[in-house]
Parts: sequence; structure tokens; C-alpha cells
Amino acid sequence: PKKEGKGENRTVALARSRDTLNGLRTVQELNATGGGKSGKGGSGGGEGGNGGNDGPMTLTEIESRIDAIERTRTATFGGVKVRYAYLSQRGYYPDDAHKPNQDSYSITHDFAGSETDAFFAVYDGHGRDGDKCAQYARDHLPETVAKYVSKAKAREEKMRRASGDDGAGVLELTKDQTQACALRSHIEANRGMHRCPHLDDSLSGTTSISAYVHGRRNRITVCNVGDSRAILGQRIPTRLSSKMGSEHSDASTVGTSATASSGGTPLRALPLSRDQTPYRKDERIRIRATGARILSLDQIEGLEPILDEDEDETNGGGPWGNGEGGDLELGEEIDEGGDPPRVWSPHGEYPGTAFTRSLGDSIAEELGVFAEPEMVTRELGPNDKIIVLASDGVFEFLTNQSVIDICAKFADPLEACRAVVAESYELWLQYELRTDDITMICIFVDEVETAVADEYRGVSTRTLENRNLARAPSNKVVVSTEGDDTVDVPLAKEGNRPVRNHISKEKTKAIEQMKQRMIQERDMSDVADEDFDISKLYTEKNDEEKASIAEAIRAAVMFQNITDAQREMIYKVMEPIETKEGDWVIKQGSVGDRFYIVDEGRFEVRIVPEGEEDVDGSGGNVVHIYDGSRVRHAHPSFGELALMYSAPRAASIIAQTDGRLWALHRYAFRKVLAEQSARKDLIKVLRKVEFFRNLDKEEMENVAGCMEEANYERGHTIVQAGDVGETFYIIGHVGQCERIEQLEGGQTKNTTLKTHQFFGDEVLAPGERLYSSTVVASSGNTPCWKLDKNDAKKSLSKLRLKRRANNNVA
Repeated sequence: PKKEGKGENRTVALARSRDTLNGLRTVQELNATGGGKSGKGGSGGGEGGNGGNDGPMTLTEIESRIDAIERTRTATFGGVKVRYAYLSQRGYYPDDAHKPNQDSYSITHDFAGSETDAFFAVYDGHGRDGDKCAQYARDHLPETVAKYVSKAKAREEKMRRASGDDGAGVLELTKDQTQACALRSHIEANRGMHRCPHLDDSLSGTTSISAYVHGRRNRITVCNVGDSRAILGQRIPTRLSSKMGSEHSDASTVGTSATASSGGTPLRALPLSRDQTPYRKDERIRIRATGARILSLDQIEGLEPILDEDEDETNGGGPWGNGEGGDLELGEEIDEGGDPPRVWSPHGEYPGTAFTRSLGDSIAEELGVFAEPEMVTRELGPNDKIIVLASDGVFEFLTNQSVIDICAKFADPLEACRAVVAESYELWLQYELRTDDITMICIFVDEVETAVADEYRGVSTRTLENRNLARAPSNKVVVSTEGDDTVDVPLAKEGNRPVRNHISKEKTKAIEQMKQRMIQERDMSDVADEDFDISKLYTEKNDEEKASIAEAIRAAVMFQNITDAQREMIYKVMEPIETKEGDWVIKQGSVGDRFYIVDEGRFEVRIVPEGEEDVDGSGGNVVHIYDGSRVRHAHPSFGELALMYSAPRAASIIAQTDGRLWALHRYAFRKVLAEQSARKDLIKVLRKVEFFRNLDKEEMENVAGCMEEANYERGHTIVQAGDVGETFYIIGHVGQCERIEQLEGGQTKNTTLKTHQFFGDEVLAPGERLYSSTVVASSGNTPCWKLDKNDAKKSLSKLRLKRRANNNVA
């Protein structure tokens, strides 16, 4: 893959975060929060940043939220040669501007006195003292594991010497001994946290995911408490690569400059841990055995029904099962609004944890939320290329495979960290009103020397045979056939909480409120909305063009929850823009008023770093490429913030090739929102018209969608009595007309019609019909909505045919 500069990757990641975060601030009308780095291993404060200024956050302010290793580090642990990096980004919490980063991490070389061992861990705190709990685990768990490992080795050494062995051999613990040390360490760290006078863990705690590297044996032991994750990127063997090609067609590959080249074959993501949450049947059963309740917040608030426990587990596991009384499979589309199942006391609405194991949480511990880790020991082989430890903030919207795919694109694990964290952060801002703290350790495995591991074997005192041990070669020890030193079987993917792909209910509400404000407010710094003629932008789009536009707007924040009618209107007002190689689409610093979708072609994103000048006029460093293709169904988009407010562009966009764009003007988008709001009012009026009373909701919306807006000058005769008519009218906002009816004896009757009153309904019946009265516009520029009865008939016929076709398929 293409090598990208370190600084350029950081710049584009920060720019993406800034744009999305500032867009979110516009939605909320809230100030940005401060930054702040941590000292040792995360959990930084929140004193920095812009201190509550209303202006957009700068790249410096965004960067102040990030704590990362200065440069990738290389290390060799026995037969395992690696490069690793870490990065932690403090979350965005609009209601708590100075909330500290509650994530922490730790990396320990020469672990337990062995230069061939290392300990990597990520801790994700929660609750009021979550940052303190994460820091406590960071400072105490590694040293406690090292203490018990050292004690176990010393005990084994003593037993070996007592057996008559000369002690020349190298001693390594077996899997069961290592896991026993880890278990005792987690329990002891948990008890220590309960006793610590500097924090209150009654309703606070931390999750923990760790990887203990046994370099002499090419092994790792992963310990998991909670819902952070460890995953492995493994090269797919050649014999399986072609077989899996179709299902893995979007997977990235590690290039020759990346981690021990995979030779162009894709990497598959394998779980090294399983989320401990109520999504898992075994965890639900264990928690409920303590008397605890498992409910979502909607169920607690009475918005969703509560199933009987037996019914829950026997009928597919209730709302969180897989339909067969088992675990949830990763990626199923439930919990779409970010409302997961939680653990509650039978006596009150606490503690509400969305996980079933943690360090701390002394109150939840009484309900089965304990600190016992689930552990996996496995051998590393030449096909194992990437190891990722990350807090759950990474996996809220990204699958395991997505994370490995992103990492595999980079030659440097630090750049992989930046890319994954930036992508996660942006997705949080897209789907939520806040972000989680996000922390990640990325390890590239460059080489695994199997010959090193072959020199060592584990030993357990429970099964030592003195005769064999005494005769062992100086660099080896043996294990009795009764000893447990076998690696663990691969973990199943089932049971992990689902990856979310829908925005939260809170964000949906905020966006709708913002859209309504956009309809009502006027931006006086530009041309008034009334002077913008949306009809001049109307162009017909074919099905292929509509599909490319729909694909691009699906992921954009501003287009969440738009109706079908709004989508059709957006299709109409999208402007086609042909570009030539070298054309500047956007210039950094200019005020934007359009959102763009790439239909075809390549476009460079260039940024002049803050505080520097564009001396050569090139637009700065190339930090990203938007590559659009109809063949590949790739239609990236940019400039979304221009739909919300006038602000300087964060980057320049320059055509690298000839191409084509679709553009949506801010005022056009605002008109779409306003017209759709008006159409809701039209439906209310249509329900009063006798001819439409038998239509159902969908048909009524269909008719409203067929109505077109027209404006008439004062004195203009809209309909003339006695003329053949085919058009029905509803008077628009602040409009007024005079209806003139001919009475017997040559007299006339004048009636004033105002907003949302209608006329011309007498011609809606089938056949040739005449207008019964004359209607004249009596206000300046009178707005009306008009409906051609033939157009409405055709549209309703299409809708009903489509319904019948769907029913036949079903």
C-alpha cells in the first residue's frame, strides 16, 4: 500500500475529527470541551482546550486530547520480534466539559524479571471515579501479576532443586500455572481497589484487557474482565485464501513494507477475548442467579415490555438472544439506539452496568459483576501479524474485521492507531451526541522464531517426575503427560455485543430540532432564502445516478431519518458538476455553501498546516484521496458542514483526474426541509377534502408528494368559473385569495381564502369537470400548492402496483 507521511496522517485524522466535532457542536449549540494530556498511561485531565469558546476547535485543541507514544517502538521478546504503539484520545462530553480521560494503559518490558516477557494492557474506567479506578489497575495489576509469576517460578525452582536437579535448565510456567497467577492477581487487585482510601468504587470501576507475552515459548495469555477486546490479525493460508475470497473481498492486505509482508493475502480477524455482557446467555444466567434483573433503560422506564426470565431464555434469549436461546452473533442489528441490556439490583434502579465483569464496582459485585478474568493462552505463529488491545470505544461502531483491515493498510503501528482511533471518534460523533474515551495498543508481529520456543517446555510441580527431570538436557525441562500445558481452543465470535449502525435516540431528537431551527431561521449574512429559487436546480436523475447519491448520503449525519419524499427532492436538486484535472473544487479557508458527492474521479485533499503559508500555491500537503467510481460503487462525500452553517473550509479539494461531482447547496437543503415540513401540513388539509378521505397514510403522503409550489402576483386569475379544469389548489403560507361565485339573479358572492384553505376540488372527480367559481390572488406573490389530478392518478397507480408486487413476492 501507499506509504503516507507520519505528520500527514495525523493532520488528516485531526482535521476529520475537527470537522465532525464542530458539526456536532452546531447541532447541539454547545461549546467545545477542553483538552488535556495524561502523565503515565492515560487518564488525562480536561483543563486544556479552548476553554468554552464558541469558535471551531483548532487542530492544536483536538491534538491536546490525544496521548500517544512519540514514535513506534521495536522490541524482541524471546522468539517474537514486534513493533508496537499506543494512543489514547479523551472523549467529548458536552455536559461535562472537563471530564478526564477514564481510559488508561500499561506496557511493561522485562516482566517478572524475564527479559523475554512483556505485559500489555488497556483499562476502561466508568463511574464518577472511573479514571482513578483505571489508574489504580494500571499501577497495581501488572506488578501483582509479576509478583505471583515470580513466586510461582521460585516455588518451582525450589521444588526442582529439592528433586535433585542441578538447576541448569531454564524454567517456564505451564498454562495452568500462568492462568492461576493471573486469576489471583485480578482478584487481589480488585480487593485492593475496594480498600483504597483515594477512590470510591461503590459505583465506579474499570474493565481490563491484557496480553502477557511469554517470549521463550512464543505464547501469549490474554486476560479479559469486561467488554474491552483483544483481537488477532492472522494471514489466511493460501489454501483458504481463494475459498474465502468472496466473503473477504473488502479486506485490506499488508504490503511489503508493513508487518512481515503477508504476500498480498488478506488478514482475518480472530477474537482473543469475548465481551462479558448480558448479550451472552451464560453471563445472563450467572447474573440472574444472584437475583439481579437484566433490563434495558427503555424497559426500566416502561417504554418496552419486560419478559418473564424463563420466557426470555427459552424463547430465543429474549430481545438479546440469537433466536435460539443462545448468544447474540456479532453484527446483528439490535440495540440500534444505543440502549443495551444492563444489570440492575432487584431493590432499585442501580447499578445499571452494561457489562457483567469488572474491577471495582463493589455494589455490582453483589449482583455477580465480579473481577474473575476469562483467559486464553495461545501460541504465536508465522501467520499471526497484528495484535490489537482496545477499549470498547473502538468497537462500538467498528467490527473486529474492520479494525484489522484498517491496521493492515499501514506500515507503522502508530499510524494504524491514529487511523483506527480517528475513524472510531468520527463514528461516535456521527451517531451520538458525545464520544467515548478511546484507547488502543497496536502490535505488529514482524517475526516468530519457532526454533526458540522448541528449546523450552513448561513444568508443573504437581506432575514432576524426578527421574525424567534429572536426566533432562541443560536447556530443557519436561512435562508429565498429566500436566495441563496445552493451548486453548480458538474463541467463538458469538456473544459479543452488536456493532451499532444507527444513531442514538438523543441524537435523532437533536438533529430534528436543529432541522426545524434551520427552517425557521434566516442567515442574513448571505442571500435571503426567499430569493433562492430551488426550481432552477431541478434536474432529472436516472436510477443509477439516484443509487450513487443515495449511497453517499446514507452515512452523512444531516441525512439521517429523511423521508422518501425528502430523498426524492434531494435527488432533484443535486447539481451535476463536471471537473477537469487540476480544477480546485474547494479552497482551504473559503466559506463553503455546498456539500459534494464524488460520482467519478479522484480528488486530492490538501491542507496547509496551521500557522503556515501556502508558499508554492499547491494547497499544502496531500493528506487524503477521495476516489469515486461507478463500477466499484464508491461514492465518497465531503463538505457536509456547509449544509449547517457558513464556516471556512478546513482543506482544499483539487481534481487529480477528470471527474464528476454532485453538489447540494445549503439553501436547497434548507428548502427541502421546509417543503417537507409544509407537506406535512398539506396532508392535514387533504384529509378534509372529500375526494381523498378514503386514502390511507401512505397514499395520502404520495398525493402530497405530487403537489408543486407556484406563486401568483396580486390580481392574477388562478381559475376561471366555467373553464375545464384538472388542477386542485391549496393556499400556502401567508397567502390570500378571493373566491367569486355567481349566484342566481346575476349576483356574486365574494369569499376570502387564507393559508391552508383549498379550492378547485370540484374538478378532481373522473371525467371532464368545470370550475364552479373564479379565484383571484389578492396578496402579493401568493404561494399555492397545486395538484394535477392526472399526475396524482398515475402516482397512486404506481404505488398500488408496487404494493401488489411486494405482496406477491411475500
